[in-house]
Amino acid sequence: MTARVALVTGGIGGIGTAICRHLAQAGHRVATNYRDEGKAKAWQAAQKADGFEFALAAGDVSDVASSEAMVREIESQLGPIDILINNAGITRDTTFHKMSALQWQEVINTNLNSCFNVTRPVIDGMRARKWGRIVQISSINGQKGQYGQANYAASKAGMHGFTISLAQENAKFGITVNTVSPGYVLTEMVRAVPEDVRAKIAAQIPVGRLGEPEEIAYAVGFLTAEQASWITGANLSINGGHYMGW
Repeated sequence: MTARVALVTGGIGGIGTAICRHLAQAGHRVATNYRDEGKAKAWQAAQKADGFEFALAAGDVSDVASSEAMVREIESQLGPIDILINNAGITRDTTFHKMSALQWQEVINTNLNSCFNVTRPVIDGMRARKWGRIVQISSINGQKGQYGQANYAASKAGMHGFTISLAQENAKFGITVNTVSPGYVLTEMVRAVPEDVRAKIAAQIPVGRLGEPEEIAYAVGFLTAEQASWITGANLSINGGHYMGW
């Protein structure tokens, strides 16, 4: 296996942390971005205590200039980025007839426009080196929709449209581009939901439980491996059978 540089946006969150750790265990040098330096430094220290060394760079993925500066900072610390995981995301849930323009724009900018903002500064280098792995972390709700999430569902569905176009454009350069669409995952945020509510969600899932962040990270590791060079433009649904669309 070749050790490479990986950038995981939103790496400080539950799924992001699992992805960072999985890629580090695979031998890669891993970086993530932050907006809150204090929170990021505390996370970095906690990961170091567990034996993981992660690089940090300030960066707002919803902003073009900030994203490019973040990429250049990571490259100066670790070297050229060959693995990119577009994982950063937010929600601003409300029914559409009550949704403000700001609630729409914040979600689209952070979840979808970030794919352009962060991928654009790394794609030329990947093409020049004839190797790259790009993975978008979408959502089950981008596939099936969700009440009160018109903004979120639109952003997550858009991520896969981005994937399949980018995959076609860059296949001959040794770059694969894929999407992972998780279902309901037991992150710290979800653990804060009342147990009876979580039980109702789990009852709708054929496997009978929520997912673990490490299960999403495993899929990312699979798609970013050297041996995954013939998998591109795919969407891997990981949801315990909750949604079984094509």
